[in-house]
Amino acid sequence: MRKQYRAHGLTEAELAGDPYTQFAHWFADAVNARVDEPNAMVVSTAGAEGLPSSRTVLLKSYDHRGFVFYTNYGSRKGRELSERPYASLLFPWHPIARQVIAAGAVERVSREETEAYFRTRPHGSRIGAWASEQSSVVGSREDLENRYEELSARYPEGTDVPVPPHWGGFRVVARSVEFWQGRENRLHDRLVYTAAEGGWTVRRLSP
Repeated sequence: MRKQYRAHGLTEAELAGDPYTQFAHWFADAVNARVDEPNAMVVSTAGAEGLPSSRTVLLKSYDHRGFVFYTNYGSRKGRELSERPYASLLFPWHPIARQVIAAGAVERVSREETEAYFRTRPHGSRIGAWASEQSSVVGSREDLENRYEELSARYPEGTDVPVPPHWGGFRVVARSVEFWQGRENRLHDRLVYTAAEGGWTVRRLSP
């Protein structure tokens, strides 16, 4: 169950001066290649005991400050990020034989930024943010749907849904970003940006 990668390689000369600009180039390539949900990423965290956990979430924005996603702060990842504010992100763009892996410290985005994003969500998603006590045990699917219906009656379509106080964004401020390009005979290209004083250094890793 192996696939031979014959993609064009990645050289140091092709890289942008910083990982966020390089990510923008590769993200555009993934979109143009019609990769399904190119903003889907695996977020890995660890709590106080060090046990890692992973889940797929959607990247909602990025700039030179970091990569942003939103969640319930009481969820498992929210609790773990409160205990250990570090995370790793993996973008698995398999159809184009590419991966991007970013790791770094995590901070909450401002409430203003959270509110601005929340207003762009579909009405049902805003209701869902209130209905779900993410990662907590729920008695049944019916209990969850009843909670959703109660909130839908309180906030009908067209009305303003306030941002839940327990819901908001996290920004991963990258300390390292690896760009992985699959190559033939498992001789993959792996170029890693690492934060340094006043900029970034780039190293090539053996596959």
